[in-house]
Amino acid sequence: MIRLTLEQARELAQDILRRNGFSEPHVQAVSATVLAGERDGCASHGLYRLLGCVRSLKAGKVVADAVPEVFDQAPAIVRVDARGGFSQLAFQAGLPALLAKTRDCGIAALAINHCVHFSALWVEIEALTAAGLVALACTPSHAWVAPAGGSQPVFGTNPIAFGWPRVGHDPFIFDFATSVIARGDIELHRRAGKPIPEGWGVDEQGRPSTDAAAVLRGAMQTFGGHKGSALAAMVELIAGPLIGDLTSAESKAFDAGGDSSPYHGELIIALDPRRFLGDAAAQHLARAEALFESIQGQGARLPSQRRYEARARSAEQGVQIPRALYDDLQALLVAG
Repeated sequence: MIRLTLEQARELAQDILRRNGFSEPHVQAVSATVLAGERDGCASHGLYRLLGCVRSLKAGKVVADAVPEVFDQAPAIVRVDARGGFSQLAFQAGLPALLAKTRDCGIAALAINHCVHFSALWVEIEALTAAGLVALACTPSHAWVAPAGGSQPVFGTNPIAFGWPRVGHDPFIFDFATSVIARGDIELHRRAGKPIPEGWGVDEQGRPSTDAAAVLRGAMQTFGGHKGSALAAMVELIAGPLIGDLTSAESKAFDAGGDSSPYHGELIIALDPRRFLGDAAAQHLARAEALFESIQGQGARLPSQRRYEARARSAEQGVQIPRALYDDLQALLVAG
């Protein structure tokens, strides 16, 4: 393992992105996201993702200097055309308008179109909970996941994230794929030569497999059987056709075997408790704390609790990444 301070990890990410031709706004936005993943103990969404960022660029599937364009779509809807760039910069471009519309209407949506997406959603959700808003986000990906009862890929990993602001506490946030596990975790098992648990996926013949490489060629499974499958279908619809963007199958077809990050859209919905509740907002937000206390009071943990703990450790101790990954990242500096 190689240990890096957070600043060293940030500099490594930025150097790789710059060396490979990304514009400075994308360098800053993308590096912040991969650093957040590494810092919070989510290796599958951390520095490892830089490999896919550069691979997508080399394959011609992401625009390195794309400038997002913001559209005032409707009183409670803002749309951002990412113009083929990564989603992070498009989100930053649309955030001020989303905040303003949510304050005005009480609820508003941000639709990001034509973006390349590789990251976890909690970074964006935290930007909204920091503003005192409740938030929900979802996005499709590539068709890697079979529907319940099937064996051929139809859905993406199709994550859903939700955030609730808390006074004096870290926000309540969950962010999970509707597949059994994130695809990045299977990739990490493959890189390490480790078998995956049963139930994560099937091989190309539809047979259950613990071989990471075989499942990557075959299909992943949804969590919770038909329930996860239904949620995955919902994400396909509301973050695909509803906002005029690609489904996971269409994103996979666009990739055309390039092994690039997914290209599609993202839907983010924000709600303002102060517009819903007026002067009673503080009172009802305080009532919500009883729910969290009832969970933690019996020894259960809240979603993201481990991430926050990892964040505190990383601030003091830095992060560790496998030597093989470090070497691959260093190679991107030479190749760039």
